[in-house]
Amino acid sequence: MSLDKANTQYFEATRKAGEACLKTFTPQMGKRYTNGRNFDRGAGQHRDVSMLSPYVRRRLVLEKDLVNSAIKAHGLEAAEKFIQEVFWRGYFKGWLECRPIIWDLYRKGLIQDIQELNRDRSLRRRIEVAETGQTGLDYFDSWAEELVETGYLHNHARMWFASIWIFSLELPWRLGADFFFRHLLDGDPASNTLGWRWVAGLHTRGKHYQAQAWNIAKFTNNRFNPRPEDLSEIVEGLENEEPEGLPVALPIRTPKVPDLSRPSVLLITEEDCRPEDFDLSSLNLIGCATLSASHLRSPLTVAPIIDKFEQSALGDTASRINLDISELRAGTPNELLRWASRAGASQIVTPFIPTGPLRDWILKAQPSLKEAGIDFIEWRRDWDEAIWNYATAGFFKVKKQIPSILQITGIL
Repeated sequence: MSLDKANTQYFEATRKAGEACLKTFTPQMGKRYTNGRNFDRGAGQHRDVSMLSPYVRRRLVLEKDLVNSAIKAHGLEAAEKFIQEVFWRGYFKGWLECRPIIWDLYRKGLIQDIQELNRDRSLRRRIEVAETGQTGLDYFDSWAEELVETGYLHNHARMWFASIWIFSLELPWRLGADFFFRHLLDGDPASNTLGWRWVAGLHTRGKHYQAQAWNIAKFTNNRFNPRPEDLSEIVEGLENEEPEGLPVALPIRTPKVPDLSRPSVLLITEEDCRPEDFDLSSLNLIGCATLSASHLRSPLTVAPIIDKFEQSALGDTASRINLDISELRAGTPNELLRWASRAGASQIVTPFIPTGPLRDWILKAQPSLKEAGIDFIEWRRDWDEAIWNYATAGFFKVKKQIPSILQITGIL
Protein backbone atom coordinates (compact mmCIF):
# COMPACT_ATOMS: atom_id res chain seq x y z
CA MET A 1 0.00 0.00 0.00
CA SER A 2 1.29 3.48 -0.76
CA LEU A 3 -0.02 7.00 -0.98
CA ASP A 4 -1.27 7.96 -4.40
CA LYS A 5 -0.23 11.28 -5.91
CA ALA A 6 -3.52 12.97 -5.10
CA ASN A 7 -3.31 12.04 -1.42
CA THR A 8 0.28 13.26 -1.19
CA GLN A 9 -0.74 16.65 -2.56
CA TYR A 10 -3.76 16.72 -0.28
CA PHE A 11 -1.55 16.63 2.78
CA GLU A 12 0.69 19.50 1.73
CA ALA A 13 1.13 21.31 5.05
CA THR A 14 0.26 24.87 4.09
CA ARG A 15 -2.62 27.19 4.83
CA LYS A 16 -3.19 27.63 1.11
CA ALA A 17 -3.47 23.87 0.54
CA GLY A 18 -5.83 23.47 3.48
CA GLU A 19 -8.11 26.24 2.31
CA ALA A 20 -8.13 24.79 -1.21
CA CYS A 21 -9.22 21.43 0.22
CA LEU A 22 -11.91 23.16 2.25
CA LYS A 23 -13.24 24.82 -0.90
CA THR A 24 -13.20 21.49 -2.76
CA PHE A 25 -15.08 19.61 -0.05
CA THR A 26 -17.66 22.27 0.80
CA PRO A 27 -20.23 21.00 -1.76
CA GLN A 28 -20.15 17.61 0.03
CA MET A 29 -20.79 18.89 3.57
CA GLY A 30 -24.54 18.36 3.38
CA LYS A 31 -26.52 15.28 2.36
CA ARG A 32 -23.55 13.45 0.86
CA TYR A 33 -21.58 13.71 4.10
CA THR A 34 -24.61 12.69 6.18
CA ASN A 35 -25.21 9.56 4.11
CA GLY A 36 -21.61 8.56 3.43
CA ARG A 37 -19.56 9.66 6.43
CA ASN A 38 -19.55 6.22 8.13
CA PHE A 39 -18.19 4.33 5.11
CA ASP A 40 -14.52 3.44 5.14
CA ARG A 41 -13.60 2.96 1.47
CA GLY A 42 -9.88 2.43 2.01
CA ALA A 43 -6.67 4.39 1.49
CA GLY A 44 -6.98 7.00 -1.25
CA GLN A 45 -10.75 6.44 -1.51
CA HIS A 46 -12.10 8.48 1.41
CA ARG A 47 -14.37 10.59 -0.76
CA ASP A 48 -17.26 11.22 1.68
CA VAL A 49 -15.19 12.67 4.51
CA SER A 50 -13.19 15.87 4.31
CA MET A 51 -9.75 14.60 5.45
CA LEU A 52 -9.17 18.18 6.60
CA SER A 53 -8.27 17.07 10.12
CA PRO A 54 -4.46 17.45 9.74
CA TYR A 55 -5.07 21.11 8.83
CA VAL A 56 -7.68 21.72 11.51
CA ARG A 57 -5.41 20.10 14.10
CA ARG A 58 -2.85 22.87 13.47
CA ARG A 59 -5.44 25.51 12.66
CA LEU A 60 -4.14 26.05 9.18
CA VAL A 61 -7.89 25.74 8.62
CA LEU A 62 -10.23 26.98 11.36
CA GLU A 63 -13.23 25.09 12.75
CA LYS A 64 -15.20 28.30 12.45
CA ASP A 65 -14.49 28.43 8.71
CA LEU A 66 -15.57 24.79 8.29
CA VAL A 67 -18.92 25.45 9.96
CA ASN A 68 -19.42 28.76 8.17
CA SER A 69 -18.77 27.13 4.77
CA ALA A 70 -21.15 24.28 5.54
CA ILE A 71 -24.00 26.58 6.56
CA LYS A 72 -23.55 28.91 3.60
CA ALA A 73 -23.53 26.01 1.16
CA HIS A 74 -26.21 23.78 2.67
CA GLY A 75 -28.00 25.52 5.51
CA LEU A 76 -27.88 24.66 9.19
CA GLU A 77 -30.26 21.70 9.05
CA ALA A 78 -28.78 19.94 6.01
CA ALA A 79 -25.23 20.37 7.34
CA GLU A 80 -26.14 19.32 10.89
CA LYS A 81 -24.09 16.08 10.96
CA PHE A 82 -20.98 17.74 9.56
CA ILE A 83 -21.26 20.61 12.03
CA GLN A 84 -21.67 18.23 14.96
CA GLU A 85 -18.51 16.37 13.99
CA VAL A 86 -16.59 19.65 13.98
CA PHE A 87 -17.94 20.41 17.45
CA TRP A 88 -16.76 17.03 18.77
CA ARG A 89 -13.16 18.21 18.44
CA GLY A 90 -13.85 21.35 20.46
CA TYR A 91 -15.78 19.34 23.03
CA PHE A 92 -12.93 16.87 23.60
CA LYS A 93 -10.36 19.66 23.92
CA GLY A 94 -12.53 21.56 26.39
CA TRP A 95 -13.30 18.41 28.38
CA LEU A 96 -9.59 17.69 28.81
CA GLU A 97 -8.93 21.32 29.77
CA CYS A 98 -11.46 20.84 32.58
CA ARG A 99 -9.78 17.61 33.70
CA PRO A 100 -6.04 17.86 32.90
CA ILE A 101 -5.36 15.12 35.45
CA ILE A 102 -6.78 12.63 32.92
CA TRP A 103 -3.89 13.52 30.61
CA ASP A 104 -1.41 13.20 33.48
CA LEU A 105 -2.77 9.76 34.36
CA TYR A 106 -2.59 8.66 30.72
CA ARG A 107 1.07 9.68 30.43
CA LYS A 108 1.96 8.06 33.75
CA GLY A 109 0.13 4.86 32.79
CA LEU A 110 1.76 4.83 29.36
CA ILE A 111 5.24 4.92 30.88
CA GLN A 112 4.28 2.00 33.11
CA ASP A 113 2.89 0.10 30.10
CA ILE A 114 6.11 0.69 28.15
CA GLN A 115 8.17 -0.55 31.10
CA GLU A 116 6.01 -3.68 31.21
CA LEU A 117 6.49 -4.05 27.46
CA ASN A 118 10.25 -4.09 27.98
CA ARG A 119 9.94 -6.80 30.62
CA ASP A 120 7.31 -9.02 28.97
CA ARG A 121 8.59 -10.64 25.77
CA SER A 122 5.20 -12.18 24.96
CA LEU A 123 3.39 -8.83 25.23
CA ARG A 124 6.11 -7.15 23.18
CA ARG A 125 5.62 -9.70 20.40
CA ARG A 126 1.83 -9.32 20.45
CA ILE A 127 2.15 -5.53 20.20
CA GLU A 128 4.60 -5.87 17.32
CA VAL A 129 2.22 -8.21 15.48
CA ALA A 130 -0.64 -5.73 15.88
CA GLU A 131 1.34 -2.63 14.90
CA THR A 132 2.90 -4.22 11.83
CA GLY A 133 -0.38 -5.67 10.57
CA GLN A 134 0.41 -9.36 11.03
CA THR A 135 -2.55 -10.51 13.14
CA GLY A 136 -4.18 -12.45 10.30
CA LEU A 137 -7.30 -10.28 10.60
CA ASP A 138 -7.21 -8.71 7.14
CA TYR A 139 -9.32 -5.69 8.12
CA PHE A 140 -7.28 -4.88 11.22
CA ASP A 141 -3.98 -5.45 9.40
CA SER A 142 -5.10 -3.23 6.53
CA TRP A 143 -5.91 -0.39 8.92
CA ALA A 144 -2.55 -0.75 10.68
CA GLU A 145 -0.75 -0.54 7.33
CA GLU A 146 -2.79 2.44 6.17
CA LEU A 147 -2.14 4.31 9.39
CA VAL A 148 1.62 3.76 9.29
CA GLU A 149 2.01 4.51 5.58
CA THR A 150 -0.37 7.46 5.19
CA GLY A 151 -0.72 9.03 8.65
CA TYR A 152 -4.49 8.84 8.31
CA LEU A 153 -7.35 6.52 9.19
CA HIS A 154 -11.10 6.92 8.71
CA ASN A 155 -12.86 7.74 11.98
CA HIS A 156 -15.03 4.60 11.85
CA ALA A 157 -11.93 2.48 11.27
CA ARG A 158 -10.29 4.14 14.27
CA MET A 159 -13.20 2.99 16.45
CA TRP A 160 -13.14 -0.56 15.08
CA PHE A 161 -9.36 -0.72 15.44
CA ALA A 162 -9.40 0.50 19.05
CA SER A 163 -12.19 -1.90 20.00
CA ILE A 164 -10.43 -4.92 18.47
CA TRP A 165 -7.12 -3.86 20.05
CA ILE A 166 -8.69 -3.64 23.51
CA PHE A 167 -11.35 -6.37 23.56
CA SER A 168 -10.37 -8.97 20.95
CA LEU A 169 -6.57 -8.80 21.03
CA GLU A 170 -6.65 -7.86 24.73
CA LEU A 171 -3.82 -5.36 24.49
CA PRO A 172 -3.27 -2.37 26.83
CA TRP A 173 -5.38 0.54 25.62
CA ARG A 174 -2.76 3.19 26.32
CA LEU A 175 -0.25 1.44 24.05
CA GLY A 176 -2.89 1.51 21.31
CA ALA A 177 -3.57 5.20 21.89
CA ASP A 178 0.17 5.84 21.75
CA PHE A 179 0.44 3.89 18.49
CA PHE A 180 -2.18 6.20 16.99
CA PHE A 181 -0.59 9.33 18.45
CA ARG A 182 2.81 8.41 17.02
CA HIS A 183 1.42 7.98 13.50
CA LEU A 184 -1.66 10.16 12.97
CA LEU A 185 -1.06 13.41 11.10
CA ASP A 186 -4.08 14.81 12.93
CA GLY A 187 -3.00 13.29 16.26
CA ASP A 188 -4.43 15.46 19.02
CA PRO A 189 -3.87 14.86 22.76
CA ALA A 190 -7.54 15.36 23.62
CA SER A 191 -9.29 13.68 20.69
CA ASN A 192 -6.92 10.72 20.64
CA THR A 193 -6.78 10.05 24.38
CA LEU A 194 -10.48 10.60 25.00
CA GLY A 195 -11.46 8.68 21.86
CA TRP A 196 -9.63 5.60 23.11
CA ARG A 197 -11.08 6.11 26.58
CA TRP A 198 -14.56 6.31 25.07
CA VAL A 199 -14.10 3.00 23.22
CA ALA A 200 -12.77 1.42 26.42
CA GLY A 201 -15.77 2.58 28.47
CA LEU A 202 -13.73 5.01 30.58
CA HIS A 203 -15.06 8.29 29.17
CA THR A 204 -18.80 7.64 29.37
CA ARG A 205 -19.27 5.22 32.24
CA GLY A 206 -21.20 2.10 31.32
CA LYS A 207 -20.83 2.79 27.60
CA HIS A 208 -18.07 1.26 25.50
CA TYR A 209 -17.76 0.52 21.79
CA GLN A 210 -17.89 -3.04 20.46
CA ALA A 211 -16.63 -3.79 16.94
CA GLN A 212 -19.05 -6.19 15.22
CA ALA A 213 -18.58 -8.24 12.06
CA TRP A 214 -21.80 -7.10 10.35
CA ASN A 215 -20.98 -3.44 11.02
CA ILE A 216 -17.49 -3.71 9.54
CA ALA A 217 -18.81 -5.54 6.48
CA LYS A 218 -21.59 -3.01 5.91
CA PHE A 219 -19.51 0.13 6.29
CA THR A 220 -16.59 -1.15 4.24
CA ASN A 221 -19.00 -2.08 1.43
CA ASN A 222 -18.04 -5.74 1.99
CA ARG A 223 -14.42 -4.92 1.32
CA PHE A 224 -13.93 -6.91 4.50
CA ASN A 225 -16.12 -9.72 5.84
CA PRO A 226 -14.94 -10.57 9.35
CA ARG A 227 -15.82 -13.87 10.94
CA PRO A 228 -17.93 -13.13 14.03
CA GLU A 229 -15.92 -15.63 16.04
CA ASP A 230 -12.74 -13.59 15.46
CA LEU A 231 -14.21 -10.67 17.40
CA SER A 232 -14.90 -10.75 21.10
CA GLU A 233 -18.57 -11.55 21.66
CA ILE A 234 -18.65 -10.61 25.32
CA VAL A 235 -17.29 -7.17 25.90
CA GLU A 236 -17.02 -5.38 29.23
CA GLY A 237 -15.71 -1.87 29.60
CA LEU A 238 -12.59 -1.08 31.59
CA GLU A 239 -14.35 0.99 34.23
CA ASN A 240 -12.77 -1.11 36.97
CA GLU A 241 -9.41 0.41 36.05
CA GLU A 242 -10.69 3.68 37.53
CA PRO A 243 -13.10 2.67 40.31
CA GLU A 244 -13.05 6.17 41.76
CA GLY A 245 -14.80 7.49 38.64
CA LEU A 246 -14.11 10.69 36.74
CA PRO A 247 -12.54 13.69 38.47
CA VAL A 248 -14.61 16.81 39.02
CA ALA A 249 -14.45 19.39 36.23
CA LEU A 250 -12.20 22.32 37.16
CA PRO A 251 -12.48 25.91 35.94
CA ILE A 252 -10.52 26.40 32.72
CA ARG A 253 -7.45 28.55 33.27
CA THR A 254 -7.67 32.14 32.07
CA PRO A 255 -4.70 33.33 30.00
CA LYS A 256 -2.90 36.55 30.91
CA VAL A 257 -3.50 39.61 28.78
CA PRO A 258 -0.36 40.84 26.95
CA ASP A 259 1.24 44.12 27.99
CA LEU A 260 1.43 46.03 24.71
CA SER A 261 4.36 48.17 25.81
CA ARG A 262 6.78 45.41 26.82
CA PRO A 263 9.37 44.04 24.37
CA SER A 264 7.86 40.76 23.20
CA VAL A 265 8.73 37.71 21.14
CA LEU A 266 6.20 35.60 19.23
CA LEU A 267 6.30 31.83 19.62
CA ILE A 268 4.75 29.73 16.81
CA THR A 269 3.83 26.11 17.55
CA GLU A 270 1.80 23.50 15.72
CA GLU A 271 -1.01 24.06 18.22
CA ASP A 272 -2.05 27.11 16.18
CA CYS A 273 -0.46 27.99 12.85
CA ARG A 274 -2.55 31.12 12.34
CA PRO A 275 -1.00 33.73 14.70
CA GLU A 276 -1.74 36.36 12.08
CA ASP A 277 -5.40 36.15 13.14
CA PHE A 278 -4.43 37.96 16.35
CA ASP A 279 -3.50 41.63 16.63
CA LEU A 280 0.26 41.33 16.19
CA SER A 281 0.61 44.97 15.11
CA SER A 282 -0.42 46.19 18.56
CA LEU A 283 2.55 44.43 20.20
CA ASN A 284 6.11 45.60 20.62
CA LEU A 285 7.47 42.57 18.78
CA ILE A 286 11.24 42.23 18.62
CA GLY A 287 11.54 38.61 17.53
CA CYS A 288 9.81 35.40 16.51
CA ALA A 289 10.55 31.68 16.63
CA THR A 290 8.98 28.44 15.50
CA LEU A 291 9.04 25.61 18.04
CA SER A 292 9.00 22.04 16.73
CA ALA A 293 7.61 19.69 19.35
CA SER A 294 5.92 16.74 17.65
CA HIS A 295 8.64 14.44 19.04
CA LEU A 296 7.13 15.07 22.49
CA ARG A 297 4.05 13.04 21.60
CA SER A 298 5.47 9.82 22.95
CA PRO A 299 8.41 8.34 24.87
CA LEU A 300 8.75 6.08 21.81
CA THR A 301 9.78 7.14 18.31
CA VAL A 302 7.26 9.34 16.52
CA ALA A 303 6.77 8.64 12.81
CA PRO A 304 8.95 10.82 10.51
CA ILE A 305 5.86 11.82 8.51
CA ILE A 306 4.59 13.69 11.60
CA ASP A 307 7.79 15.69 12.00
CA LYS A 308 7.86 16.46 8.29
CA PHE A 309 4.28 17.77 8.33
CA GLU A 310 4.97 19.86 11.44
CA GLN A 311 8.12 21.38 9.94
CA SER A 312 6.28 22.29 6.75
CA ALA A 313 3.36 23.80 8.67
CA LEU A 314 5.69 25.86 10.87
CA GLY A 315 7.69 26.99 7.84
CA ASP A 316 4.53 28.01 6.01
CA THR A 317 3.39 29.98 9.06
CA ALA A 318 6.74 31.71 9.42
CA SER A 319 6.55 32.79 5.77
CA ARG A 320 3.39 34.77 6.57
CA ILE A 321 4.97 36.64 9.51
CA ASN A 322 7.04 39.71 8.64
CA LEU A 323 9.71 39.10 11.27
CA ASP A 324 13.12 37.47 11.51
CA ILE A 325 12.45 33.85 12.47
CA SER A 326 14.49 31.61 14.75
CA GLU A 327 13.98 27.85 14.70
CA LEU A 328 13.70 26.11 18.06
CA ARG A 329 13.23 22.48 18.97
CA ALA A 330 11.63 21.46 22.26
CA GLY A 331 14.61 19.97 24.04
CA THR A 332 15.72 21.33 27.41
CA PRO A 333 12.96 23.71 28.60
CA ASN A 334 15.60 26.33 29.53
CA GLU A 335 16.15 26.87 25.78
CA LEU A 336 13.00 29.00 25.80
CA LEU A 337 14.54 31.31 28.39
CA ARG A 338 17.82 31.57 26.49
CA TRP A 339 16.04 32.51 23.26
CA ALA A 340 13.82 35.16 24.89
CA SER A 341 16.74 36.59 26.88
CA ARG A 342 19.00 36.87 23.83
CA ALA A 343 16.25 38.77 22.04
CA GLY A 344 15.89 41.16 24.97
CA ALA A 345 12.24 40.23 25.56
CA SER A 346 10.32 40.37 28.81
CA GLN A 347 7.23 38.70 27.35
CA ILE A 348 6.60 35.61 25.19
CA VAL A 349 3.29 35.65 23.33
CA THR A 350 1.71 32.67 21.57
CA PRO A 351 -1.71 31.25 20.64
CA PHE A 352 -3.15 29.05 23.41
CA ILE A 353 -1.35 25.78 24.15
CA PRO A 354 -3.92 23.31 25.51
CA THR A 355 -3.37 20.28 27.71
CA GLY A 356 -0.94 17.84 26.10
CA PRO A 357 2.78 17.14 25.68
CA LEU A 358 3.72 20.66 24.60
CA ARG A 359 1.82 22.15 27.54
CA ASP A 360 3.79 19.81 29.82
CA TRP A 361 7.04 21.11 28.32
CA ILE A 362 5.98 24.75 28.72
CA LEU A 363 5.09 24.14 32.37
CA LYS A 364 8.64 22.87 32.93
CA ALA A 365 10.01 26.04 31.30
CA GLN A 366 7.90 28.53 33.25
CA PRO A 367 9.78 28.56 36.61
CA SER A 368 13.01 29.75 34.96
CA LEU A 369 11.06 32.27 32.86
CA LYS A 370 9.35 33.63 35.95
CA GLU A 371 12.65 33.93 37.79
CA ALA A 372 14.04 35.94 34.87
CA GLY A 373 10.99 38.23 34.81
CA ILE A 374 9.68 36.91 31.48
CA ASP A 375 5.92 36.39 31.26
CA PHE A 376 4.39 33.64 29.12
CA ILE A 377 1.23 35.03 27.49
CA GLU A 378 -1.37 33.09 25.46
CA TRP A 379 -4.27 34.13 23.27
CA ARG A 380 -7.37 31.95 23.33
CA ARG A 381 -9.74 31.95 20.39
CA ASP A 382 -13.38 32.95 20.83
CA TRP A 383 -14.38 29.61 19.26
CA ASP A 384 -12.68 27.66 22.04
CA GLU A 385 -14.01 29.96 24.73
CA ALA A 386 -17.58 29.50 23.52
CA ILE A 387 -17.45 25.68 23.37
CA TRP A 388 -15.28 24.92 26.38
CA ASN A 389 -17.71 26.58 28.78
CA TYR A 390 -20.12 23.70 28.09
CA ALA A 391 -17.60 20.85 27.77
CA THR A 392 -17.88 19.77 31.39
CA ALA A 393 -19.95 16.59 30.98
CA GLY A 394 -21.15 14.61 27.94
CA PHE A 395 -21.26 15.88 24.35
CA PHE A 396 -25.04 16.39 24.58
CA LYS A 397 -24.49 19.45 26.76
CA VAL A 398 -22.44 21.05 23.97
CA LYS A 399 -24.77 19.80 21.24
CA LYS A 400 -27.74 21.60 22.80
CA GLN A 401 -25.80 24.85 22.74
CA ILE A 402 -24.66 24.70 19.10
CA PRO A 403 -27.19 27.34 17.87
CA SER A 404 -26.20 29.65 20.74
CA ILE A 405 -22.49 29.11 20.13
CA LEU A 406 -22.93 29.87 16.43
CA GLN A 407 -24.55 33.16 17.36
CA ILE A 408 -21.89 34.04 19.94
CA THR A 409 -19.12 33.40 17.42
CA GLY A 410 -20.85 35.46 14.72
CA ILE A 411 -21.63 32.61 12.31
CA LEU A 412 -25.38 33.01 12.67
